[in-house]
Amino acid sequence: MVRTGEEESLLAGDRVALLVPGSPSYVALVLALLADGVFPVPLDPALTEAERARILEPIVPDLVVTSQEQLAQLLAARPGRSRSLPLGRPIHCTSGTTGTPKGVWSGLLPQHDAMALVAEERDLWGFDADDVNLVLSPLHHSAPLRFAAGTLLAGGRIVVPGKFDPAAVTAAIEHERPTTMFCVPTHLQRLFDHWDAVGVPDLSSFRLVAHAGAPCPPSVKRRLIELFPDGSTWEFYGSTEGQFTACRSEDWLRRPGTVGRARPGRTLTTDDDGRIWCAVPQHARFTYLGAPEQTAAAWRDTSDGPAFTVGDVGRIDADGYLHLEGRRTDLVITGGVNVYPLEVENALREVTGVVDVAVFGAADPRWGQRVCAAVVGDATTDALRAHAEQVLAPAKRPKDYLRVSELPMTATGKVRRDALTGLV
Repeated sequence: MVRTGEEESLLAGDRVALLVPGSPSYVALVLALLADGVFPVPLDPALTEAERARILEPIVPDLVVTSQEQLAQLLAARPGRSRSLPLGRPIHCTSGTTGTPKGVWSGLLPQHDAMALVAEERDLWGFDADDVNLVLSPLHHSAPLRFAAGTLLAGGRIVVPGKFDPAAVTAAIEHERPTTMFCVPTHLQRLFDHWDAVGVPDLSSFRLVAHAGAPCPPSVKRRLIELFPDGSTWEFYGSTEGQFTACRSEDWLRRPGTVGRARPGRTLTTDDDGRIWCAVPQHARFTYLGAPEQTAAAWRDTSDGPAFTVGDVGRIDADGYLHLEGRRTDLVITGGVNVYPLEVENALREVTGVVDVAVFGAADPRWGQRVCAAVVGDATTDALRAHAEQVLAPAKRPKDYLRVSELPMTATGKVRRDALTGLV
């Protein structure tokens, strides 16, 4: 039975759903619970009751936290535990672009694997006691929570300005002098627009700015590199399930479009369909709670050990750099030709006036599906068509261009292509 208070003691292996806004105490509680082998389940507090019930049904939480008072009580019962070794990963839920989000479960780790889990993040990102991590994204998302937790474990501190607002973030940069920041491209676009109006703050305190979560328009990427200290900007490619690559911006400049090479301890391969598989160490393995068939489909044995896929498609060049081409589940098949939306989107983002774009398939009596593009911005249809004719094969060129004020997104910033099909 789900408990809603602290009337019973939590035991190792128990699961605690967190449905409260993010804060420094939130991150401290996540770490304190994990140090006791109790697994937090970070969720969006804005979920409806129906959504909560659907997501939590296969997770079967032992406790549901819905108030700051509960959070404070749980944290007070674990003094000092937020700086202790976490014995696993939180149970994050997938973004839900293709159905109900699934809980990603890595289990209780033995000490050597738990130490390896912490060391991997620390060694890659260089977390230390002097770090100040500026949190831009909701902390129920996996990436911002990972960066914040790594900072606290290293003895640093975090700054949580609240719901993203460019003016509040700019003030935090000026007053808190952060050293690290995780963001998504939309954050960067909104910050740059704000700074165009009010001026760019002093960014010299930053040693690390990492972005991920969605394709970054080349113009935004180049401005990021221009504004922040040399060598400080990175992109990484990963998912709720696990991390694949990391890429310094300097490498991206030499290989535009790459998301980098495999992270240490991982090996990337592609299969005959172009799906990307990532062999990972023991501490990074997982199952989907309550979904054995989906777990089995996500894993296969390779010469490098067990490897997983999330269905993304790409190519690996001769030097081991990964270039994403799309997601198998987003595939548009038009006249028997496979079209990956990401490839078309990247091409259209080169057109002046395109703020954002999403490509999707619509039913077509002649071709089975036809390629369509939803475009945010003031680029003309003629300019879009002309550019597509220059850089894309005929089957990949959108037949319809739709004007939208914004793209429909999931809570984690992924485009809801299924919501676009009803517009044509």
